[in-house]
Amino acid sequence: MNAERITHIVAGIFILLSLLLGVEESPLFVSKNFLWFTAFVGFNLFQSGITSFCPLTRMLNKCGIKDGSCRT
Repeated sequence: MNAERITHIVAGIFILLSLLLGVEESPLFVSKNFLWFTAFVGFNLFQSGITSFCPLTRMLNKCGIKDGSCRT
């Protein structure tokens, strides 16, 4: 698995989890403030698409996980 794929998986998990914790209709609702985390992850995905800078991908590269294409 490459760094970009791991980044997409982590971002998806963070978004789904923060929605589960932040939407009042959810059985796991804690606080609406978790929606700010959803916005943060979305903004980070947006800026990384424009600037090609993603902190998680950079950390994964430093841990020895290589970049690669997202094709399966």
